[in-house]
Amino acid sequence: MKKGLTDIEKSLAEKRHTLAHLLAAAVLEHYPKAKPTIGPAVDTGFYYDFEFPKGATPGEQDLKKIEDTMREILPYWNQFTREVVTPIKALKVFKDNEYKTELIKEIRKEKKDITFYTSGPNKTQAQNPNTQKTSFTDLCRGGHVKDPSKDIAYNSFKLDRISGAYWRGSEENTMLTRIYGVAFDTKEDLDTYITQREEALKRDHRKIAREQNLIVFSDLVGSGMPLYTPKGNVIRNEIIKYSRELNIKLGFGEVHTPNINKGELFKISGHYDQYKEDMLSVRSQYVSDEMFLKPMNCPQHTQIYASQPRSYRDLPVRYADFANLYRDERPGELSGLTRLRAFAQDDGHIFCREDQIELEVSSVLSAIQEALKTYNIDYWMRLSLSDPKNKEKYLGDPKTWKIAERLMRELLISKKIDFKESIGEAAFYGPKIDIMAVDAIGRNWQISTVQLDFVQPSRFKLEYADADGTKSTPVMIHRALIGSPDRFLGILIEHYAGAFPLWLAPVQVSVLPVSDKHTEYAHQLVTQLTESGIRAELQDQESLGKRIRECKVNKVPYFLVVGDTEVADGTATLESRDMGKVGALTIGEISARLSEEIRIRKA
Repeated sequence: MKKGLTDIEKSLAEKRHTLAHLLAAAVLEHYPKAKPTIGPAVDTGFYYDFEFPKGATPGEQDLKKIEDTMREILPYWNQFTREVVTPIKALKVFKDNEYKTELIKEIRKEKKDITFYTSGPNKTQAQNPNTQKTSFTDLCRGGHVKDPSKDIAYNSFKLDRISGAYWRGSEENTMLTRIYGVAFDTKEDLDTYITQREEALKRDHRKIAREQNLIVFSDLVGSGMPLYTPKGNVIRNEIIKYSRELNIKLGFGEVHTPNINKGELFKISGHYDQYKEDMLSVRSQYVSDEMFLKPMNCPQHTQIYASQPRSYRDLPVRYADFANLYRDERPGELSGLTRLRAFAQDDGHIFCREDQIELEVSSVLSAIQEALKTYNIDYWMRLSLSDPKNKEKYLGDPKTWKIAERLMRELLISKKIDFKESIGEAAFYGPKIDIMAVDAIGRNWQISTVQLDFVQPSRFKLEYADADGTKSTPVMIHRALIGSPDRFLGILIEHYAGAFPLWLAPVQVSVLPVSDKHTEYAHQLVTQLTESGIRAELQDQESLGKRIRECKVNKVPYFLVVGDTEVADGTATLESRDMGKVGALTIGEISARLSEEIRIRKA
């Protein structure tokens, strides 16, 4: 179970974990020779992995009968019994299940307690009064509800789908069958989630990106590395342009740093030890240096800071960077634009004195709030703290961590920002404020972040001359405004359902001549709009009705229809995707109207 959960989140996680046990018991009712392996709670429910005998693997059509059995069993599950067992007993109980056996041997090696959790009876035993009612027992570390029959609503869960899953996520291991379930506190919550998911399928950014010709993925290029079409790149550039404008207002100077760096840089920063498994290595034909594609910009920015002497008067020093980053994500975790191997960030780092922290963090938070208001996205903030029970995960002095966490908490309170605290979600070098965007259908996305770092400046021996001439170490603030423009584009596609506001739309106006004799005038309109800085295109193929339908399918914000009347009057009939027919206007009036809407970035 995840650390740092609220009481409500913990309660729901316990229900989901309990349902994983219930699923395993129901599966064994129908498939007694199946081998259960592991079954955790996940963000929206639970799953359990099984090995089924050859030819006896359930399909999607079998989910209902398994789900029905879960509901029939549930009233008889009124408690969980915990038992600490010896390795010998554990291995004897699961002697025919090599997966459980493997886990038991690992637990024994770690010198931890081996625990069984039992609940039941099963369906057959419960229905037969002449049969002694035994129970379902599983190898488990705990985390269940006390009385499943009372604590879990019978209509609050649903088996969802079946997929393949390698044992322990390794392609070298056996392919198992994973049965997923979704579960919430109430039927209403479950129904809301299912409705939300159906809407999410309609808004899937991968589907819309294909339909609108925004992004291409190629097996020859590689998984998780997007190719932007001209239209897709327009939107991406507009996102970056806006972040650049905010950076200028905040006083950031934009830098550009190389994609490849020596391993020594990441050893000093701490990323080599903490993050190496997620880094992509690079080999040179001519030098023996260990090198990596960079997964983040902060170590490079320390070297720009360190390139010249600094005085307390020079601080704060602020660098922004849009260079590409690379992370070795597992293939199964890649997901369109929302999980990539190659991406940029609207990254930034501030080197400042301790007395400047509050103002700098406050200014960045205000810029993030301004950006999300412009994008018309709701949000909430999370204060991500270290986990005192896992001190080995973090670098630096625990006393410094306490100071940093107190500073961030007090800053949020002073700005009267509502926030949630989450234990164990801090970066390995410092606490952070994560901005969680809430999209149009209520899903949460972590995008922006502000991180307070006392560790890396010390590791890189960064310094500045203080007012009294002594050498002091600056504080480093890591920040992103909307995070990765690539990932954010995926979020925006789904948030807007492909209907981008005018300032972001790759084609802002389509000009539609009624017939061939109106095409020359339509060309003139396109030229005038383009010269006014408006992205306009001419559509003069197919019938007028089909072209209008195409504009609506592609969700173009505006289109102009020109026929005899418009040519004679020197006007065009403006129609809006969102407001319908606006009316006949001169091209000057149209340009002024649209240019103002673009200027203010109207959502």
